[in-house]
Amino acid sequence: QVQLVESGGGLVQAGGSLRLSCLASGRTVGAYLMGWFRQAPGKEREFVATISAGGGSTYYADSVKGRFTLSRDGAKNTVYLQVNSLKPEDTAVYYCAADAQPWKSSYSMLRTPSEYSYWGQGTQVTVSS
Repeated sequence: QVQLVESGGGLVQAGGSLRLSCLASGRTVGAYLMGWFRQAPGKEREFVATISAGGGSTYYADSVKGRFTLSRDGAKNTVYLQVNSLKPEDTAVYYCAADAQPWKSSYSMLRTPSEYSYWGQGTQVTVSS
């Protein structure tokens, strides 16, 4: 089992950047599929990006491709989401998620929250215009 704790959120102006962190404890991040989702008020939880166990594959939502970048630091057991060129529509609570299955058999499954077994508590990102 793995416990996840997000940090790094905050208030930023449009065009700004943040680096979100997801610290895992209990197991190494390299053993898990690690994803980021976000949820804005009144909306469903939305897929942002995911990285395979071992880090060989990544997948991004079209809405963030080219602006957001996933990485992981095995020594710190942490996954990072670098978010650049932020827009007001990026405002949401960002959640880190993990699953013991190293990858999924379809992109649809990678985008589905119920495919991830472990979740953090979330970190708020607010982008002002």
